[in-house]
Amino acid sequence: MRATSLLALGPLLLLALTIARPGPFPASTLPPSFDGPSAVALATELARDYPSRQPGSGGAAGAAQWVKDKLALYGLTAAEDNWDESIPGLGRVRLQNLVTVVQGSTNDAILVLAHRDDTGVGPGANDNASGTAALIELARGYGRLGTVAGRPTPQHTLIFLSSDGGAYGGFGAERFASTSPYRDRIKAVVSLDGLAGTAEPRLELAGFEPRSPAPALIRTADVQVAAQLGRSPARAGWLVQLVDLGMPFGYGEQAPFLGRKISAIRLATAPDNDAAAAADTPGRLNSTRFLRLGRASESILSSLDGGIELAGGTAGHVYLGSRIIRGWAIELVLMTALIPFLVGAVDLFARSRRKQLPLRGGWRALRTRFGIWLWIGLLVGVGALAGVFPRGSAIPPPPGSAAVSDWPVAGLAALGLLAALGWLRARRVLVPVAPAADDDVLAGYAVALVALGGVAVATALINPYGLLFVVPSLYAWLWLPQVERRSSWARDALYGVGLAGPALAAVAIGAQLGLGLDAPLYLVSLMTLGFIPWTTVLVLLAWAAIACQLGALAAGRYRAVPRRASMPGFRRRARR
Repeated sequence: MRATSLLALGPLLLLALTIARPGPFPASTLPPSFDGPSAVALATELARDYPSRQPGSGGAAGAAQWVKDKLALYGLTAAEDNWDESIPGLGRVRLQNLVTVVQGSTNDAILVLAHRDDTGVGPGANDNASGTAALIELARGYGRLGTVAGRPTPQHTLIFLSSDGGAYGGFGAERFASTSPYRDRIKAVVSLDGLAGTAEPRLELAGFEPRSPAPALIRTADVQVAAQLGRSPARAGWLVQLVDLGMPFGYGEQAPFLGRKISAIRLATAPDNDAAAAADTPGRLNSTRFLRLGRASESILSSLDGGIELAGGTAGHVYLGSRIIRGWAIELVLMTALIPFLVGAVDLFARSRRKQLPLRGGWRALRTRFGIWLWIGLLVGVGALAGVFPRGSAIPPPPGSAAVSDWPVAGLAALGLLAALGWLRARRVLVPVAPAADDDVLAGYAVALVALGGVAVATALINPYGLLFVVPSLYAWLWLPQVERRSSWARDALYGVGLAGPALAAVAIGAQLGLGLDAPLYLVSLMTLGFIPWTTVLVLLAWAAIACQLGALAAGRYRAVPRRASMPGFRRRARR
């Protein structure tokens, strides 16, 4: 017991010692030049003249030309990048990125981007005409108007990207991150996503991989926004950050860059849904908020450019206010938490073998349940091929899109019926005909717990942060064999605690994106799109089979599956 306590205490002590407080990049000495009234006028003009900028539409083409014309006024050229993209809910459409490059003293680049499209539901004055206007204002400072020179030559090469497809998750950002000749030179990315809204400003940090932006980049954004607004921008809490690391799917234009180890943040006031899109009109733009966040964005860019060496790498971190916890320390704590459970589960299994308990019946029961869940997983794959679930997209679907909210009821009903038929077929051998013997019950627990240990080890190999969703089940369910049958409330409580991990993922992602009851189906869409890898899906199906077996044991509804030769109906078929 003492050795186990020391084993747990060591990583926790190390975790505490790794907490650090990173500093920001030095503040710029240049006076602010961001023109608030001019930015408001630009956003108002874009939203008024091109209220529907849905990708592939005539309004989108007009908005792209509008941006090019505005940049040309300051002697800036925007290069076009055109390509075709399949967007869930829209189909195959033509997209266009506009890239403006200001050559600096070094080849290292800083990227500032804002998407100019919208969903077509409303004029998109804040989301994201304001971001586009801010992008033009920031670029203006590095252009030339007649004979009047702008800012001096920057130290780093500055890239201003007016992207397309951002209202649908960030297709333009994904295109740039994967194909641009500048992608290997980028050291920092700042995405501007609605700077004139009334909602609280926030920083988005999640990506497609379990990585976080460089701490210095986040601290720079915190300090510069606080200097303008008197408070730092909001961020996801530490628990949601852990969930994002354990299930890294990311939403927004920062995500594709973080997935490629490029440090990126997204500064936003716009919600990630279409609930208020119809009311997103020029008259609702908050000019004071726009001016302050515009100047904060300008200061962030100037601070990054003034940094002698940009911290361009990424690593897992959890941010607690102005402090960070190193990701490798969190991984160490989570992996160390496996050891006591594995010792207990293997010891129970070894004792069961020595006592010659009927373990094979437990393995057959677990195998049968795993077969049911594999059948369900296969049906989800078939549903994706049939169009019930989205597939073939490099970007997660936006929370308010039809691909998330308008699910084919008939298709879901058909898949549910097939899943029920698979369960009914297996039910004949899983439902007990009499109370299980004590030896069968203990063997069932031993098999399920050692299999749960295998699931935990596989999770650690795939993504150590994913253990966050598994650890509650390890230590809650390890106690189930020790709870007497008459203590039904204790068994129910322990079993419920074990389910908390996956429930946490669904609740955290649902709350983060405002999904509500659509959260479970959104998670399924992340599987069919590949943002949850097939290895993780397989481990999740195995965990679900183990959870069902332990639930049957805890409820007194367990049956050890006999050999096929002793199953009802088999002898008659064998004789034939």
